[in-house]
Amino acid sequence: MSLEPVNPQASPEARKLLEYLYSISGQKTLSGQHNYPGFHSGYSEKASGITGRYPAIWGQDFGFTAGLEDKDAVWNREANMEEAIKRHREGNIITLMWHAVRPTDEEPNGWKESVQNKLTDLEWRELTIPGTPLHNRWLRHLKVVAGHLTKLRDARVPVLWRPYHEGNGDWFWWGGRPGPRGAQALYRLMIEVFTKKYGLNNLLWVWNANKVNDEGNAGPYRDYYPGHAYVDILATDVYKGDFQDRHYEELLAVAEGKPVALGEIGKVPAPGLLKRQPRWAWFMIWCDYLERENTPEEIRAFYDDPRVVTREELS
Repeated sequence: MSLEPVNPQASPEARKLLEYLYSISGQKTLSGQHNYPGFHSGYSEKASGITGRYPAIWGQDFGFTAGLEDKDAVWNREANMEEAIKRHREGNIITLMWHAVRPTDEEPNGWKESVQNKLTDLEWRELTIPGTPLHNRWLRHLKVVAGHLTKLRDARVPVLWRPYHEGNGDWFWWGGRPGPRGAQALYRLMIEVFTKKYGLNNLLWVWNANKVNDEGNAGPYRDYYPGHAYVDILATDVYKGDFQDRHYEELLAVAEGKPVALGEIGKVPAPGLLKRQPRWAWFMIWCDYLERENTPEEIRAFYDDPRVVTREELS
């Protein structure tokens, strides 16, 4: 598998980060911690307090809600770009995501009302056809987030960018649509807009699915994968500690040598998982799940795995 990023114009910093991820594949796993927009680095600090070491990866979201005090408020975006620059300079790797509202709605908006609402088949078709009114509204949404990402580009901060995560699941408006005209199409359109129109060459493109589940509302990885030409790294989200070997092997089969990661986890795995599943390039604990689903002893035991890399070992 080529070490070349899918964006031929990728920045030197993005290229160096991708090369590093390839270099540790099968040997080391980066520790990561996500933070709610309104908490900036709050949960990363908590993880550091529990383990005595700072997570290697700092995660953040662009948010979607309106309330000034809400943990997911869009008003935190500018402050979090400054926080990302600061954390990068301190040695962190940055990963960002976006719980986007439906393109039929305007920002800010609600969780059930918009992020987890649905588009009709007709609206989806219109969304994915350039030049239509709904596609143009979607482009306006992208312009806002691209403006923030440009600040990181100009500060030479490489970003593990994981848009439209869990798209093989049916709980977000962008998900549950298999095939080339479904979620694959939206991901491909975004990469074209962000790279060609906005020159966001600091992004590495992370296709982040959800663990295929037995309930049937998260489909097979292959049905949603946009293709090697659009993806630098493949990731999956695993909650409830359900780290099944078959799901790991299924993702590796789709990746065909590209790095794979645990984009979000809730319950940390028991010591020994990384020996059995060594190809995870990183894991990222989701915000309050750090303390809600794990004891300090469990977190420390996982961080103590000799394969786990913290920020101190990156510098």
